[in-house]
Amino acid sequence: MDTSKNKFELVSKFSPKGDQPKAIKQLSEHLIKNKDTSKNFQTLLGITGSGKTYSIAHVIEKYQKPTLVIAHNKTLAAQLYNEFKELFPNNKVEYFVSYYDYYQPESYVPQRDLYIEKNTKINDEIEKLRLSATASLTSRNDVIIVASVSCIYGLGNPKVYKDLGINLLVGQNINKKDFLKNLVDIQYKRNDNNLESGNFRVRGSTIDVIPAYYNNILRIEFFGDEIDRISEIDKLDNSVIYTLKNIRIHPAKHFVVPEEVVDVAVKEIKEDLDKRLPELDDVSSYRLSQRIKFDLEMIQEAGYCNGIENYSRYFDRRKPGERPFCLLDYFPKDFLLVIDESHQTLPQLRAMYAGDYSRKKNLVDYGFRLPSALDNRPLKFKEFEKHFMKNVIFVSATPSDYEKDNSSQIVEQIIRPTGLVDPPVEVRKTEGQVEDLIKEIKNTIKLGQRVLVTTLTKKLAEEISEFLSEKGIKTRYLHSEIDTLDRTEIIRQLRKGDFDCLVGINLLREGLDIPEVALIGILDADKEGFLRDYKSLIQIIGRAARNSESKVILYADRNTDSMKKAISETNRRRSLQIKYNKKNGIIPQTIIKKIPEKKKDIVKDIKHIPKNEISKVIKRLEKEMRSFADNLDFENAIKIRNQINALKERIK
Repeated sequence: MDTSKNKFELVSKFSPKGDQPKAIKQLSEHLIKNKDTSKNFQTLLGITGSGKTYSIAHVIEKYQKPTLVIAHNKTLAAQLYNEFKELFPNNKVEYFVSYYDYYQPESYVPQRDLYIEKNTKINDEIEKLRLSATASLTSRNDVIIVASVSCIYGLGNPKVYKDLGINLLVGQNINKKDFLKNLVDIQYKRNDNNLESGNFRVRGSTIDVIPAYYNNILRIEFFGDEIDRISEIDKLDNSVIYTLKNIRIHPAKHFVVPEEVVDVAVKEIKEDLDKRLPELDDVSSYRLSQRIKFDLEMIQEAGYCNGIENYSRYFDRRKPGERPFCLLDYFPKDFLLVIDESHQTLPQLRAMYAGDYSRKKNLVDYGFRLPSALDNRPLKFKEFEKHFMKNVIFVSATPSDYEKDNSSQIVEQIIRPTGLVDPPVEVRKTEGQVEDLIKEIKNTIKLGQRVLVTTLTKKLAEEISEFLSEKGIKTRYLHSEIDTLDRTEIIRQLRKGDFDCLVGINLLREGLDIPEVALIGILDADKEGFLRDYKSLIQIIGRAARNSESKVILYADRNTDSMKKAISETNRRRSLQIKYNKKNGIIPQTIIKKIPEKKKDIVKDIKHIPKNEISKVIKRLEKEMRSFADNLDFENAIKIRNQINALKERIK
């Protein structure tokens, strides 16, 4: 199927309203008019609930170029990914975030002579989505990638990745053995018994492949040395979904090494090793020599080794200090870059390089890695700015000085098409705050609405969650230790009403779109800091701006400058919206937003469940487990059984 010339087509039953038509017109006209300039920066100053994503979607449709949307956390990225998929059902919307569920980087602490090996747990589903993103970018133009800041980390050379892809065409003459060798060269593994992503099997004249970025089987049937048929096969029931005229199989990994480059790279690595060894003491020299020799043997035998990214400079043919390739190199030069919640995302992009360098420098200085490992790194912000920030739209309700100073225009999107008004904000004393909060939560639950509570520390979030649970309030808490995909499911459960109150720290700020939330309680609102500064307070208040019955309570003993400024700006926006509503005869209505269907996989993490509710959760899970078992879905039944056992252990 040739999808290389597909156009972006926005599908929605709604039409732009409020400030949206003006914002879409100004942004798209300026973008198209100045697309060939070296610095085409704009800012969309859009408040929560004004439909910023919808406006950006219209700009993408008008611009008709591949688009990268960068978000500052995985939860927000997942939400944006789902929204763009819904708006562009006929185009390719992809998700690119860090694929680690757990990540302990390789490091060395010289003060304690402590070497810590790299220890990671890779999420196979996210790795598949990352590979799908690069596969789409190299084969079609109608692509939107929603990514976290991991998109500036080193990735394989896009030219090599593209060149090593295998094109197959019905009627094509190709030696079957050569085809199998090509699959192995691009990191596919033969497995005739258990066919999974990144594997292939051979049955007579038929070869089945599951591309690393795919769920279904590609079946290639040969007649002699000619491809007779290509089909997409359902992995579960083996039925034919499509018959295809042609297909392209992309590499199973991002770091793939062309055979002709291996010998040259190995020679250069050996030369650099010989230069480096005399610079080290005897222990460090021996350690480095053994490490490099082992890795080189693996690369020569298998074309791959653990930590091969540390040698990427040699395989990419880069000079020392030259920036690595990353996801952004897979885009064409005129792509659109959208930096969502830019006041948070830009500081993250700036900070990535320094942290990575300080850790790796110890590894290099003490003989654990060659100096070339320093070139396996995230981009420096200046590199990101110079090479990729050309056609850029910053999106934020509270843009920072960088966006304001560099944007050729700032487009405001204050008026909500729904007529929803920013929530009223109350300030209450901290004395008796928990009792007051419980009373407000129970009143909100009676109305069938949900609650968010923000704290300053993880420990307090857990304690508040436990206490609320003891008072009969169905509560969960959300924190950084919970798996990426689980966070999205927990938010879905809140919206659905599986529980009523979600407690967290900064995870409850930008981008959480929960229309069912009618109350936000902000504890320690007067503790000045990045979690309680003006921008943070505005963002937290904005989480309640999708519900017509909502309100926000700040618990504080003094009125800080940040609080005064946030309340003043909220009141300004309220007055603008109220004036617009009166003029147009609009009665504000809570946003009705479809709750996504439950994923097949259950939430693996149990840390978010208060101990007081565990027995109830176990009963519900036992019922689900029996249902799965009755339907012969033993895989999910076992997953739930393991979760039940973990919950029982936690009670003990």
